Amino acid sequence: MDDYMKNNRELWNEITPIHARSKFYDVEGFKKGSSSMLYPVELEEMGDVSGKSLLHLQCHFGMDTLYWARLGAKVTGVDFSDKSIDLARSLSKELGIEADFVCCNIYDLPAKLSERFDIVYTSGGVLCWLPDLKKWAEIISHFLKPGGFFYILEGHPFSCVFDDSPDATELKVKYPYFHGPEPDKWEPEGDYAEPDVVVTHGSYEWTHSIGDIINSVIGAGLRIEFLHEFPEIFYKCYAFMEQDDSGRWRVKGDKLPLIFTLKATKVE
Repeated sequence: MDDYMKNNRELWNEITPIHARSKFYDVEGFKKGSSSMLYPVELEEMGDVSGKSLLHLQCHFGMDTLYWARLGAKVTGVDFSDKSIDLARSLSKELGIEADFVCCNIYDLPAKLSERFDIVYTSGGVLCWLPDLKKWAEIISHFLKPGGFFYILEGHPFSCVFDDSPDATELKVKYPYFHGPEPDKWEPEGDYAEPDVVVTHGSYEWTHSIGDIINSVIGAGLRIEFLHEFPEIFYKCYAFMEQDDSGRWRVKGDKLPLIFTLKATKVE
């Protein structure tokens, strides 16, 4: 397991500078005040964060973390990539936005951080990097204050079963939906933010069903407030997708869920 995580950390160290200069992330636009990669639905469903403490798990290089700080939250971002955390700290300093960043595998976070938070947040392509959702949810619960809530926007696991090869022309089941004991190994290929750039590291990724996600959250003692599903996503995951006016990607006819949002409250 350590070898899988080490490889993935090296991958994210490699792609962080690629993302930092990409149009996809638009760092220069963010510096001028854009909302980073946040969906409007995230802002709506999260509500007013002003004055609240917010822990952002798997924060990458911190643009979304810093945007929540712009909205008044007291933020802490966590990521296992030291290159990502270095860039996050640099952006925080350059923009004069107060934020704390911790370079850490989230499974080790209880040994690194003692604070409790009003909100634990995570978003956009994070769960596939986690081998153990039960422990993940327990960590979320650990860091939430009583009455605090957890929020996630994530790619829908059902969308991951279909053929995503460059020559695919229709929805065709290719990959398993259910979690297995070993991760899927993906060879080096173009990055989602810069498809023409071939990275040198492959990746190891884990599949988690929607049931896995929901039951891990319930099992950690959180009360689910809602689960919402949407027919759009933040990147072109199939070759035959169409881009809408907002820049999101859809399958013609909105045939399947591509992202979901979930909110859960710590009631004890």
